[in-house]
Order: sequence, then C-alpha cells, then structure tokens
Amino acid sequence: MTATLVKEASPPTPRHPGSARGRRLRRRGRVIALLFVLPALLLLGALVVYPVLFSVGRSFFDASGTTFVGGENYTEMFRDPATLKAIRNTAIWVVVAPTLLTGLGLILAVLVEKIRWATAFKLLLFMPMAVSFLAAGIIFRLAYDEDPDKGVLNAAVVSVHDAFQGSSSYPTARARDGEGLTKGADGSYATGADVSPGGPAAALGLVGVAPKDLPGDAEPAAAAAAGKAGPDEVRGVVYLDFTPGGGGEPGAVDRSEKGLPGVTVEAVRDGDPVARTTTAADGSFRFAGLDSGSYALKLPSANFAAPYDGISWLGPALVTPAIIGAYLWIWTGFAMVLIGAGLAALPRDALEAARMDGANEWQIFRRITVPLLAPVLTVVFVTLVINVMKVFDLVYIIAPGPVQEDATVLATQMWLVSFGGGNNQGLGSALGVLLLLLVVPAMVFNVRRFRRSQR
Repeated sequence: MTATLVKEASPPTPRHPGSARGRRLRRRGRVIALLFVLPALLLLGALVVYPVLFSVGRSFFDASGTTFVGGENYTEMFRDPATLKAIRNTAIWVVVAPTLLTGLGLILAVLVEKIRWATAFKLLLFMPMAVSFLAAGIIFRLAYDEDPDKGVLNAAVVSVHDAFQGSSSYPTARARDGEGLTKGADGSYATGADVSPGGPAAALGLVGVAPKDLPGDAEPAAAAAAGKAGPDEVRGVVYLDFTPGGGGEPGAVDRSEKGLPGVTVEAVRDGDPVARTTTAADGSFRFAGLDSGSYALKLPSANFAAPYDGISWLGPALVTPAIIGAYLWIWTGFAMVLIGAGLAALPRDALEAARMDGANEWQIFRRITVPLLAPVLTVVFVTLVINVMKVFDLVYIIAPGPVQEDATVLATQMWLVSFGGGNNQGLGSALGVLLLLLVVPAMVFNVRRFRRSQR
C-alpha cells in the first residue's frame, strides 16, 4: 500500500496586539480623534473652564483685584442683607417655578391627548419659547403696569371691580369752606340739623370738578333750586358751584351752573340715616314721607372715593410672583412637550387593562400614569431647577428700579455687585462661585439620570 502524506497548511500567525504596528495604529487613531475634538475642547476651555477658574481665583481678592483677602468675600456675602434676600428669592424660585411648571406640563400633556386639535394646541403653548427673555420681559413689564390705561391686567381687574362695586363719579369734588357743608372724618360732607319737611330746597354746592369732567347728561340746576317742598318732603339740589368764564356768586345757584347727577344723598336724624336717594340729571333730589322735625343732609364718602386703580403687581410684595408668572408663560410649553413625549411612550396595554378592571380616569392618572412617568417628570423638574437658578433677564427687565432689590436673585445680585454700580468683582466672583456650587449637584443628578435611562 502506498501511503500518501498530506501536509496540513498551518494557519497564519496572528499579529500580536502589543506589536509595534498595532501600537502605531492605536496611536494614530487617538491623534485623529483628538484633532476632531480639539476645536470643541479649545472652545470649552476658553468659554467655560478658564472663566470658572478665573472667577474662583478672583473671589479671593478685594474689589481692586490687587490685595488677597482669602475668604473675606464669602463671609461678606452672607452678611449682606441684599445677598441674603437674593438667596431667599432664589429658593422661592427653585421651589415654586419648577413645581408649578411640572404640574402644569403634566396636566396639559394628559388633557391634550383627549382633544381633537392636539397639534395646534401644543404649537400655541410652545410658541412663547420662540420669544427671547428680553422681549418677554418687556411684554410683561407693560402688562403689569399699574396704570389701567396701559397695563392689560389692571385694566381687566378694574373692569371686574367696577362691575360689582361701581366707582365714584366725583373723586376730586369738595365743598367750599364755610358754605354750609362740613367734612366728616370719613370724607363725607353734611349739613347741620336744620332741614325740615316743607322748607325751601337745600342747595349743596361742590367745587373741584372740571366742567369737562361733568357727565354728558348734566343739566342746569337753577330750576331745581327754586322748587318748594311739600309738607312731608325735603327737596334739594347738588350742583357744581362754579361758573365757566368767571362771575357768579359762591354758595348760590347761578343760571349757568349745572347739577351733579348720580350723587348719593342721605337724610339723617339723630345720627342715623332714615332715607337715601340719588340726584337726577339736574342734581335735584327729593325725600318724601318724612316725619316732621329737623334733619341733616349728608353726602356719603363713597361719592368722593378715589377710583380703584387695580393691583400693584410690581410692588415689593408681588414682584417675585409676578415675574414667576412670566416665566411660567414661557416654559409651560416646554414642560408639556417633554412630558407629552414620555406619555406617548407609555404602554397602552396597562392603561386599557386598568379601564377594563373598572378604574376611572382619575385612578388611572394617579396610580398608573404618574408612576410610569416618574423618570420623565424628574428629568423635567431637575432641568427646570437648573434653569431657574440662572434666571437673570426677566428679573432685571420686569422689576422696576425701586423694587429691584426686593426681586433680586443670585444671578442679578452677582451682576449688580460686579458691574451694576457695586464695582466689586471680588464679591461678585464669590457670588458666581456660590451659584456654580448650587447648580453643579443638579447637573450631576440629571446626567446620571440620563445615563441610567440609556442603559
């Protein structure tokens, strides 16, 4: 037998990973990657790392930047009442704004799913995100204006108030001194107890009202002043004791003087009002069915009350809530869209199973929707916390100068101390470091949440 030996071909020797060629390839890959990343690293270093390091170093020097003061700026920071108020306001922002935004975003995201024009509604709510904080601040500064003729919010408030309580027609009216009317402590005017039923008409003259401010239906008061009362009635007239162009006799109703319509008049006896009426177009009034005796005539203070001007939205008490309201207007669409995206990814079988088991919509929302959306809600909340800690534009633009200190937050206080008149960049840098230390934990938490969600 002839045996044939077949020599098997040996496999190629693998290249050792530690060989010179392998090391060169890896080194070349690192260099190429570094070249691609280098522009971003340079920008990051120039715009982020260097300013942070410079601010940390600058915070240990005085206002001039030449004398090392150690931690004195940090000590001064917590002794300054304005800084403490800024920290307090920042805490209010951090607690209130993200909570309200997350809640509103969740409610709107759930409701939008149930309406027909969901896309248009989302677009409408998201549109304020396209408005810069500068423009939004100017818009709300005008909307919050205390003058009802300029501020739309106060115009609405005044309209509602006047619809239920009415307003005074003659806030500037007053009586002449020594002309029969005495001013009371509450702002009312009254005669002495010298008016009796059946007597001549009482003439109650007022001044301080410009003829152009008289109601259009005001008529001359001379005829009403000449009338005579019946045996059980008291008559009189309330008129503007002023003759246009000059002339006339003070305290007497001249032919060209007009009555004041719509004035409330009371008949008072022994200190208690027994009858009330309102003057007609010529200023005349009449009380009928009165018992015999003496009465006083009183013009209540409501006739002369100053008009209601609305709410001082940008006053010291409400300026921070007002600015937070402007912030909500801008960011509610952002929260709604993000939460809506998470809501769209929820497993529908869990919701349908709950409905089949008899759960109502509130139970589904509270026990299924909210727990499943918890990761998304947390990310939205923390993102908004980071954002509100840095809020500057709205506070600086909306808050008027006199209440700027009442509305200040850490970002605005840092700018005011450094560049807005304080000229103490050492203390301003310390405030910047404090703001950085407050923001970093929230940023780290958010990054970790993103990494866990990717896994």
